[in-house]
Amino acid sequence: MPDRLAAELDTVPDHKTFATVDEVHQRLARLADDHPGVATLRRIGTSRLGDPMLCLTVGDGPRHAVVAAGPHPNEPIGGLTVTHLASRLCADAGLRRAEGCTWHIVGCLDPDGTRLNEGWFAGPFTRAHYGRHFYRPAGDEQVEWTFPFAYKRAYFDRVLPETLALMRLIDETRPAFLTTLHNGESGGVFYYLNRPEPELQAVLRELPGRYGVPLHAGEAEHPSVKQLEPAFYLTPSMEDVYDYAEALGQDPVEHVGGASSDSYVRKYGTLGLTAEIPYWTDASAGDTTPTGRTYRDVLTELAARLTATSELLDGVLAAVTPELSTSSPFLRATRSFIPMLAGTAATHAVRAPAPENERPATVAEVASCRDTVHSARLRFGGMLLRALEGELAVGNVRPAIRAQARELARTYDRWCAEAEAGASNETIPIRHLVAIQYGAILAGARQAMTTPAASA
Repeated sequence: MPDRLAAELDTVPDHKTFATVDEVHQRLARLADDHPGVATLRRIGTSRLGDPMLCLTVGDGPRHAVVAAGPHPNEPIGGLTVTHLASRLCADAGLRRAEGCTWHIVGCLDPDGTRLNEGWFAGPFTRAHYGRHFYRPAGDEQVEWTFPFAYKRAYFDRVLPETLALMRLIDETRPAFLTTLHNGESGGVFYYLNRPEPELQAVLRELPGRYGVPLHAGEAEHPSVKQLEPAFYLTPSMEDVYDYAEALGQDPVEHVGGASSDSYVRKYGTLGLTAEIPYWTDASAGDTTPTGRTYRDVLTELAARLTATSELLDGVLAAVTPELSTSSPFLRATRSFIPMLAGTAATHAVRAPAPENERPATVAEVASCRDTVHSARLRFGGMLLRALEGELAVGNVRPAIRAQARELARTYDRWCAEAEAGASNETIPIRHLVAIQYGAILAGARQAMTTPAASA
């Protein structure tokens, strides 16, 4: 790792909590007030519920970098990362000159959804507490996956106001570098790049180990994802997802929606990077030791457990649907994710019998599949429970609502206990999460700025 980058990582302060939307915006506004002539704050858009979307521009280099926090509202590491990046750029002219670009730093891409997660931002950082205060929007309400998309029989143009704001910023700046700041939940660190960058990959490979976090050696997020090297993947494309589902004999239109920001910037030759950083980790995340189980059996079990989870949640939703009085974001998300979960299970079941899956599964793959089940239960069960509690809170105390809320709460408590007991997870200090993400941004920007500009 370059000495300059290592020294810069040491500037990251300690954090005990994640920052709320208001805290991120206040910190960016204060930087603009304190550094006139260096930083400028402007509004680039408005959320669906009327929240401003703020962007701090720092520096005056000829090429541009766009860094945006909060693309998914349950991923708050980026809020702390962008405020640290902005503060360092404002305070250190040498750092601004070293990167040689104009930075455009967006405080939060989904302020509405992020506010629905703020109940867990101050801890305790357990899986149970996280799940009970978790929110993830329905697929067609996610900023990162509602860029325009047209391919074969698929077509998507229901672009959200927040997505449109990011599209305008990209079109205005034609960035050499783009990163939207995502994070995972458990396991190891992995990266998405929209093109191979061996020199950058060498730096990113070292970053997590500096903080005792392994590189991810388990399952990819989707079987269509192409691996560059262990823990490095080409950014997922909806075209690849479509073709993969089609090859399995599934209806691709049911598996695809909008495109991502990384797809949108292709026309500008932009280097796109995503660093996926977990909250919890353990040594198994990077353990490639073979186990006594075949990969086929692990996938088959994963499919069965995801199917069971989907069927249970679908049964609860079906029982209460005639009695519902609201259309909360929790309900919209639940209606989106239950069939998605069933579709994911079906994909694993179909691909499991392939001859190449007769090999031994690794420790990391077994752990990754286990964590996938716990994550699905706690995420989607938690949102459905929040939806039912919301019905009760507005006075809808019909018997079906009360009965299903009680029963789901009992099931959810059992799922939480199994998730906490079934893993030896260590909670990663927030400072380390921010430092890994911050280091990835600086390394990615440096790589992009030393690459000749592509013609648009």
